[in-house]
Amino acid sequence: MGLPYRVSVQCTITFYYYYRESEPATHTHTHTEAMWWFQQGLCFLPAALVIWTAASFIFAYITAVVLKHVDPLVPYISDTGTMAPERCVFGIMLDVSAFLGMATVYVRYKQVEALTGEDELRLNRLNRFGLLLGWISSFGMCVVANFQKTTLFSMHLVGAVLTFGVGALYILVQTLLSLHMQPHVHSKTIYLVRLSIGLWTLCSIISSIL
Repeated sequence: MGLPYRVSVQCTITFYYYYRESEPATHTHTHTEAMWWFQQGLCFLPAALVIWTAASFIFAYITAVVLKHVDPLVPYISDTGTMAPERCVFGIMLDVSAFLGMATVYVRYKQVEALTGEDELRLNRLNRFGLLLGWISSFGMCVVANFQKTTLFSMHLVGAVLTFGVGALYILVQTLLSLHMQPHVHSKTIYLVRLSIGLWTLCSIISSIL
């Protein structure tokens, strides 16, 4: 149960820095289409993603405990979404989280695209690779939601690997992007924060396996 919650907190911090570096007043891009991706209102996407995902875990847990389907003492998240009706709530809410994740990843992709020049092929390729990883990770969340642990464990495990394993690679890609984009786009502090989040994620995954 600990790993998903730690990843949610990591995502909150990471997405906060995504948008902080890209405030409209800090860049000079003049194209209207590119400016749209820097609107401050778009910050609702990462906030909604984290809040909604955490709520899906909490609601499923409360329902499972009230109906005495799980032990209330720190059960695995997957165990709280294996029986009806909590698995229905769990599945629907995680599907919405997956959509919010895909939207957030795409906005981040467009922001980096606008902040880097067309001649920077290496950054553009890395940015596209990050978009692919982010979408795969979000799709993994759909797999976790719709293939319960007790129904088809192998697919549930595949979904977990896609969500957290590929998600960790996505964080690594964003860290590398930050390394190449500082100090002319954002400060070194943002790069160091992302690097810390990446290391934290790696430690969380290793500890969950052990």
